[in-house]
Amino acid sequence: MTETTTKRLPKAERRTQLLETAQQIVREEGTDALTLGHLAERAGVSKPIAYGHFQTRSGLLVALARELDDRHIEALHEALGRTRQRLPEVARVISSAYMHCYVTVGPEWLAILAALQGDSESEAVAQELQDRYVTIYRNALAPFSGLPPRELQRRCVAIIGAAEALGRELFRGRLDEAGAAATLASLIVAWLS
Repeated sequence: MTETTTKRLPKAERRTQLLETAQQIVREEGTDALTLGHLAERAGVSKPIAYGHFQTRSGLLVALARELDDRHIEALHEALGRTRQRLPEVARVISSAYMHCYVTVGPEWLAILAALQGDSESEAVAQELQDRYVTIYRNALAPFSGLPPRELQRRCVAIIGAAEALGRELFRGRLDEAGAAATLASLIVAWLS
């Protein structure tokens, strides 16, 4: 055990440490290896500490998905805040941020989403995460669209579907990050022009 994992940490810092360790487990061993017991062992803490933070494996997966999602959304908001407010630039930022996220945490993200399938609470969380992106995209793209709100909402759902499909192609090595982002940006511009 390292000094970091054996010393007493404030609750928020311990949770962060556990989530970072959980992501490392998923990256190195896959989601099947991600149990609260294994997490506690790898993090150098007792099982009650891991259980106290997440209660169940599903709770851990949900927390991990939200943590990864929160980091990506924060980066996306920062990038959008620095972007000239024109459709091509906003589309480029949205697309680049999505593909960069896919490159940096894509394999873990896909594994976590797959592991969340099967129980209604976890699937509801997966839907909640998608709805967050739809809302962000709709709000970012609304100033450039004359579409009725319901149609813009549907197109933002389609943008996410296209982004996921391009991300899978990127993951398989059939596209590079820049090409995937450029394709998605061109779709966004075409769908909203």
